[in-house]
Amino acid sequence: MSMLKAGVSIAFLAGVFSIMSTAAFAKDLDPASLAMLKDNFVKADKDADGKLTHAECNAGMPRIARGFDKIDSQKKGYITLDEILAFVASR
Repeated sequence: MSMLKAGVSIAFLAGVFSIMSTAAFAKDLDPASLAMLKDNFVKADKDADGKLTHAECNAGMPRIARGFDKIDSQKKGYITLDEILAFVASR
């Protein structure tokens, strides 16, 4: 398998895993709320790296920003959509 094909396969599998884990966390959210949360996350993620810094979160998702420190329990300095969904599901 060429490097390009291997890279595409790995990226594809990472995407599938992300969708599966997001779905597991989002099972209690209605489809409209989940879609809105995902859309707001993408809009707030100004550098499109799949993570929200505290500044990005403050600017784009101020209600989520209030719980940023709780969601970022590992103190990485950013949160992901999966972490937000897990936090919401735990409430």
